[in-house]
Amino acid sequence: MRLFGKKGKRVIDLSAHLEKQKEKSEQMKSFIKESQQQETNAFDFLGNLASSASSNSTTENSDSYVNVSENYEDKKTKLAKRLLDMTNKMEDLSNQIYHLQQRIELLERKFGIRN
Repeated sequence: MRLFGKKGKRVIDLSAHLEKQKEKSEQMKSFIKESQQQETNAFDFLGNLASSASSNSTTENSDSYVNVSENYEDKKTKLAKRLLDMTNKMEDLSNQIYHLQQRIELLERKFGIRN
């Protein structure tokens, strides 16, 4: 490919750089996983204490999550029904406009009026 009169024989290969970045990201992920495992092992007794305390609160909150999802589904169905009704009304109005145009054209022909 020629650009501004220069020959484009040189090709830059960035695949090696991309592979190095992938290796670095994999190393960082494994390092993060190892550090998280070490932290969890160091604080297991606190985690057990916190999980027993939070289990009581999650049972209370789980009921509210169910209500939210039910409300979401109700709203979703109401919205779908409303959109369907609006679409049907638009189609009816469009049909009425079309019929009125046809009647006007018929009357224009009948009376000899031309645009």
